[in-house]
Amino acid sequence: MQSFDAHELLKNADFFSGISDRSIRSLAAIGIPKRVEKRKLIFMEGDEGHSLYILAQGGVQLYKSAADGREIVIKTVKSGEIFGEVVLFEENKYPVSAVSLEKSLLLRLPKQQIDCLLISDSFRRDFIGMLMRKQRYLADRILYLAGHDVEERFFYFLEEQYGRKEEYRIPMSKKDIAAAIGTIPETFSRLLLRLKQEQKLRWEGENLYLAEDFWKGFETQ
Repeated sequence: MQSFDAHELLKNADFFSGISDRSIRSLAAIGIPKRVEKRKLIFMEGDEGHSLYILAQGGVQLYKSAADGREIVIKTVKSGEIFGEVVLFEENKYPVSAVSLEKSLLLRLPKQQIDCLLISDSFRRDFIGMLMRKQRYLADRILYLAGHDVEERFFYFLEEQYGRKEEYRIPMSKKDIAAAIGTIPETFSRLLLRLKQEQKLRWEGENLYLAEDFWKGFETQ
């Protein structure tokens, strides 16, 4: 796994769009690189919130634990996205758990150092703007789940996470993908069986193959 430039990571992240370069450099200066193995728990729901993170490489899933023991997936984090930021303003404990889906590289931003940066008026305005964009993303996510069926959500997930291709290597488990698209494993398994019978895809280990010119047909559905 390659190293990364903290400044470039923060600068190119969609979440930080519009923030000043001065604030980006301030954040990069306090960032601490962190490597995690596959299925490593980064923090657990209820833990003291000491840091927020940005994913540089790999994959991370955020989930909550239900009373019956089920894990309810909140979000699958992509490279360049931030998570754990809620501890800065709402409470001092993480409201969700975060686990790596594969070997991953993170940039950890300690809460104590960010609190010091927030004393600056210019940095505080930049940072509040970032949080507002995050809130809009969550509202869009609700509309996405409500407006598309499971099949559509699956292919939009592929496009969002890996791009439009006909061959994929997917290190995530089918259970994790089901959770990421807002369905249960049984429903997702039935979907995959139907798509295989329709000769739209086949899945072998970590390799997923779509039918030739699949995406052209998807656009016209």
